[in-house]
Amino acid sequence: MKTFTSLDEGFVCKVCGTTVPPLKYSSRDHCTNCLCSLHVDNNPGDRENDCLGVLVPVEVKLNSKKGYVIGYKCSKCGQRHNNKAAADDNFKTLLSVMNMTYDVNKYKKDK
Repeated sequence: MKTFTSLDEGFVCKVCGTTVPPLKYSSRDHCTNCLCSLHVDNNPGDRENDCLGVLVPVEVKLNSKKGYVIGYKCSKCGQRHNNKAAADDNFKTLLSVMNMTYDVNKYKKDK
């Protein structure tokens, strides 16, 4: 059974370098600019996963109750994970994932 640990902290994105503020209404877990995240949780907010791979967005679906849901795939271990999009996520980036033109390399700070 999944448990949820509320952990709403700001961070600097390891992929694109964007300073991401706390979400304020839930737990922030991905970058607002490139939408990437780090594979650090076994259960939301627990920070107990040692993988540390980059979770790259691979799909976005519209859920009638949750709004946009981002599907991720870990670049290191291949595990898949879903997360609700945040209100301040870059909508152009969400659209690029939806229409399959997203390229994580476009966002990397050390290209």
